[in-house]
Amino acid sequence: MAENDPPAVKADVPGTRREWRKGRKGRSRKPAVKVQQSRGTGGPPNETAAQPRKASQRSNSAARRQSYAALDLGTNNCRLLIARPSGEHFTVIDAFSRVVRLGEGVGQTGRLSEAAMDRTLSALKVCADKLVRRNVNLARSVATEACRRASNGPDFIEKVRMETGIALDVISAREEARLAVLGCHVLLEPGNGPAMIFDIGGGSTELVLIESTETVPRILDWQSVPWGVVSLTESCGQEGASERERLERYTKMRRIVSDSFADFAKRTGHVRERATSAGTLRLLGTSGTVTTLASLHLDLPHYDRRAVDGLIVPAQSMREISTQLSGLSIEERRALPCIGRERADLVIAGCAILEAILDLWPSVRLGVADRGIREGILRSLIAAHGNGERMRAEIRKQRSASQ
Repeated sequence: MAENDPPAVKADVPGTRREWRKGRKGRSRKPAVKVQQSRGTGGPPNETAAQPRKASQRSNSAARRQSYAALDLGTNNCRLLIARPSGEHFTVIDAFSRVVRLGEGVGQTGRLSEAAMDRTLSALKVCADKLVRRNVNLARSVATEACRRASNGPDFIEKVRMETGIALDVISAREEARLAVLGCHVLLEPGNGPAMIFDIGGGSTELVLIESTETVPRILDWQSVPWGVVSLTESCGQEGASERERLERYTKMRRIVSDSFADFAKRTGHVRERATSAGTLRLLGTSGTVTTLASLHLDLPHYDRRAVDGLIVPAQSMREISTQLSGLSIEERRALPCIGRERADLVIAGCAILEAILDLWPSVRLGVADRGIREGILRSLIAAHGNGERMRAEIRKQRSASQ
């Protein structure tokens, strides 16, 4: 996955278990941000003519005051992180997340709907305002599967640029997987040998087989399939009225996803068998599905990122929660904490994808990450712009190892 880093964007801004588990007890306006896009090749982004800066002219204190932004527009969610460098890491100073369902109906029509684009534009205008208020120096904004698949995706990208000033970069599935690994690999359980990192999105799921190194993991193989929580939900029709019908639909979802993983499973079978024999299988997931199920595992009254990010849970517990959810009606799921109305109809597809992954990579434990693409973008930006020698070394090593 040796792809070049983004076009970077220079922002020119003005001044433990619940009893619900059956059978288990106790348990058009002017742009808000004017941007110039610099086509990079993996090195530091070009400076704009209006604001020429040389690295030699910036002091360390000035560099620390700079803020960077990463925006991830997915099929289901719009997410933003704004951060400042902090040594070899970064400190988040602002964040935003909203369910926009941009990819709603794309699988059937091949186009982004007007309603979905309106919802998304509304969220992006909030992001643009935050970029102004936080005086962001450098930003990268990416769009994924929905914009890759939709025939009117390029028109929407241009509309976003005109109305918000945000220049969205439609990235490949390969780059999406690389950024996810870069953003969350630090949460892998310690150990040697291969591991699997996965990202269940709204329109696609990425699987990445990695091998741990002293810095960023070496990518051995990867796969992207066009099944995420939105695309899989829509492809399997309405939920049934009875529990039997709901379970039949869930079984169908698992079969669809498992079939799409077949080639990847065959390619990586020898690695999986060797790791299984050695007892070294490790698994890490970054997605709303795994964080939601982890919240249910912890019996949280409401979502708490601090409790979930970096958690290691028994894989069997996640299977049991998935099975229980698959038989509940949508009204029953809406009543559960950490699911609510926005996720109630999509969580079943996420469970089906997760179980298919657990079949493919039968680790005893599952690592949970509430981080991924945005954090990977931030690490790339900070490294490329002259802060964080260790970050730069890690990214260079990842690229060379993936070639």
